Amino acid sequence: MSREQERAADASAVLPSLAERAGRLALGFTIALAGALLAVWIGIPLPWLLGALLLTGLTRMAGVGSRCAKPVRNAGQWVIGTSLGLYFTPLVARHIIDHTPLILFGMVYALILGLIGTWVLQRFAGLDFRTAWFSAAIGGASEMVNLAEHHGARADRVVSVHSMRVLIVVVLVPFAFQWWGVAGLDPDIPGPRAVDMQGLAALFAGTCATALLFRRLRLPNAWVLGPMLFALLLTVNEIEWSALPQWVSWAGQLMIGWSLGDRYRPDFFRAAPRLLSIVAVLTCLMIAGSFVLGSLLAPWVGLPAPTLILGLSPGGIAEMTITAKVLQLGVPLVTALQVTRMVFVVLTVGPLYRWQARRRSQRGLSS
Repeated sequence: MSREQERAADASAVLPSLAERAGRLALGFTIALAGALLAVWIGIPLPWLLGALLLTGLTRMAGVGSRCAKPVRNAGQWVIGTSLGLYFTPLVARHIIDHTPLILFGMVYALILGLIGTWVLQRFAGLDFRTAWFSAAIGGASEMVNLAEHHGARADRVVSVHSMRVLIVVVLVPFAFQWWGVAGLDPDIPGPRAVDMQGLAALFAGTCATALLFRRLRLPNAWVLGPMLFALLLTVNEIEWSALPQWVSWAGQLMIGWSLGDRYRPDFFRAAPRLLSIVAVLTCLMIAGSFVLGSLLAPWVGLPAPTLILGLSPGGIAEMTITAKVLQLGVPLVTALQVTRMVFVVLTVGPLYRWQARRRSQRGLSS
């Protein structure tokens, strides 16, 4: 066979592969959009997020060969990060600074939840210490998986635990708040209100450049924190380029839900049923603890209990801040609590593990 024929054969083999991936991606988008529209019609909370997540997750576990590309989640995170940054007017920033002790408390609370979770996963799920440690840490799932692999923990178990925790929190908390009937405690949305296409283009360019810089510096949650920082610096200095159109917000929620639902596979619940059952119970107890603690703290700090509950809940930044944004429940403070907690956990979980591992080694325990 000549070299030209070999190249033609290689090209013909690549084309069906690209077509197949494009078809799976289109199928995934169709399922996510159908789930979101169905959720809007039914009237469930956070329909663009939960509808896409639930229908995508159910079809993936049923064996449907749909697909979600990584840039989809990045785009969804960009929407969330940018929209959050646009909340931080000077007045809101001063309000956040006034509640610094509460934010520090939230960081310590996250650490305590991680310690309790580590003990539970070791004692009842039979995980080794290092795997239990990174599975229980209330930080970004991708960051915890990377740290787990670096320290020799079972990454598959860490992925399963974080996926189960996020699924339960994202589904239960919005439904609980809808049943509670507490939406709209912050009806006045700060920041820019008008959409300006030229300003929107500049905002898009600046936030994307900051996200890429965060990625290059290997900072966590680059597509949330980078755009949020850029938009925050504009808003806190009273520079209003543009608001985000409503349809962009809905699209961002759909992409987050689609990417979350795509994590699940037909064997997800069969792979480690005992572990996932324990994680489900543990997560529900963590949510209940956050509800109780937020309700108790509210009179002391002079803030609505729903805002504190969302800020303390063991979900991810994108999911909890979407909930706060859609339900209008103290978005800036929830964002501050969730972001500082995530950064604190990501920065401390590795050194704390090494310190604990040395202590356990000295006592003759396995790490």
